[in-house]
Amino acid sequence: MESIMQYISVHWVSWVFGIISVLLSGAYHKLSKQLKAERARTNAINAGVLALLHDRLYQACTFYLKRKYCTLEDRDNLEYMFRPYKALGGNGTGEDLYNRCLALPYEPAEQEV
Repeated sequence: MESIMQYISVHWVSWVFGIISVLLSGAYHKLSKQLKAERARTNAINAGVLALLHDRLYQACTFYLKRKYCTLEDRDNLEYMFRPYKALGGNGTGEDLYNRCLALPYEPAEQEV
């Protein structure tokens, strides 16, 4: 009995650090899984927002291009959508449509009678 007590008194610090290491390792593993799940969720949300912005840019630009003019207010609206679209990694299709709309006149051309 005395040799067990002597062993414990000599090695108790090693045992405490061992137990703490096991507990911290488990907590780290759990946190790591939660962070990966949250990262995947954030990526999915960003992809969804990007898809919605692309759709709105496509719809608006198609309308303005068919109308053949783009007012100042229309351009402000496009810019409001385009900036986050580009920041989220939007591709060249949306940018091309956006630039084509910016090249349109501000007002409709006068129709000949």
